[in-house]
Amino acid sequence: MKILRRLFITMLASAALAGAALAADANVAGEWDFTVETQAGTGAPHFSLKQDGTALSGTYKGQLGEAPVTGSVKGNDVTISFKVNAQGTDLAITYSGTVEGDTMKGKVALGELGEGTFTGKKSG
Repeated sequence: MKILRRLFITMLASAALAGAALAADANVAGEWDFTVETQAGTGAPHFSLKQDGTALSGTYKGQLGEAPVTGSVKGNDVTISFKVNAQGTDLAITYSGTVEGDTMKGKVALGELGEGTFTGKKSG
């Protein structure tokens, strides 16, 4: 009976550790190269991201210029937002997606310019 109890406790502990590992927030800090596809064409922005817990900050550099970014990470879900002025129009840009290791993919909302999809790869 003691062996059965130890086995049961060991299984519970293993399950708890596995659950804790799955619940951890992804680490997206670093340099990222994205490919964005929209009806208007493609782009290749670069993001430098810093992470403090679930909060993101950093910079965007791409076709729309340069801008500071903010965002969040919850588990493998990531959101990155920034504002730019493109040809006199203020645009709120939001990337929403998921992270798997050194890759990221999802959708991007480009304010009045519509929507698109993106993939990203960590470059540093």
